[in-house]
Amino acid sequence: MANNESRLTLAKLAELAGVSASTASRALKDNPLIKQETRDRVQALARQHNFSINAAASRLRTRKTHVIAVILNLIEHTEQSITDPFLLKIVGDLNKALNARGYELLLSNSFMATDDWANYFISSQRADGMIVVGQGKSTEKIDAAADAGVPLVVWGEPKTPARYPIIGGDNLFGGHESTWYLLNHGCKNILFLGDPEHAEMRQRHQGYCNALKEKGITPDPSLTASIDITSKAAYDYINQHIREHGLNFDGIVCVSDMVALGALKALKERYVGIPQDVSIIGYDDIALAELMHPSLTTVRQNTQQAAEMMVNELIKQLDGQSGASQVVDTQLIVRRSTAE
Repeated sequence: MANNESRLTLAKLAELAGVSASTASRALKDNPLIKQETRDRVQALARQHNFSINAAASRLRTRKTHVIAVILNLIEHTEQSITDPFLLKIVGDLNKALNARGYELLLSNSFMATDDWANYFISSQRADGMIVVGQGKSTEKIDAAADAGVPLVVWGEPKTPARYPIIGGDNLFGGHESTWYLLNHGCKNILFLGDPEHAEMRQRHQGYCNALKEKGITPDPSLTASIDITSKAAYDYINQHIREHGLNFDGIVCVSDMVALGALKALKERYVGIPQDVSIIGYDDIALAELMHPSLTTVRQNTQQAAEMMVNELIKQLDGQSGASQVVDTQLIVRRSTAE
């Protein structure tokens, strides 16, 4: 009896459940487009008859994996990793948004995928499409995948001209708003911490420069620190900068909360008062930002909204439609690391 049950076909299972084979297949994958009652009935029958879909056979038959590759596009020679809290936040929100549409998430990084993303993920049937987190300093690999016809969406700077949808925060606004806030709360010499060669960071730096110019201040190149997007890089830079120049700044605009936390640590170890002596603003609003002492003023990007946008734009492409770049809600969250 058990052997017969184990060989139960999808068609027979669908017949037992009183639904079509395609509905049964979607119900087994817990697709939210199928009524919960139907999903429960089909899944209960599958358990009763020891039935499971042969995923490999299904892929061969349909040439669809129902898997989306999420690539963390880390640049070479960086110490930033997939343990970065902001990257984990995006991946978590993407996983939830993909699961809600009946897709699984395959997490990878740009080093594992080498140079030929189209071949590594799509031709090999590891995934149906790609979501790339981060443009990095070059979009060469992303452009090559797009040229190969891969359905893809990128988290990055949405104002970047591209043949594929780019979803991201309003980076120009974020950089400007941070700097403007510091200028209006007593800061005169503001340090920018982050690498302007990244598309997103370049816009944040432009916002920083625009705010200074609007106040009649010429941006000082020596107050822009092109550093890796890690707390260690920020910690090391602040220590070195103070050794060489003294405390010649009273505000810091950071391109990430992790960078801000590294700067905060270096300053506190030198008994510099935050925000009495130096005000600090981060970017991303990770969970740690509110828990730090003092709590971190930062720029929040709505990652849940971003994940839903990215998944929607990718599914459009999988359905043969074209996608469009979109801007995610971005706002300054004022806490205790900045002077009032």
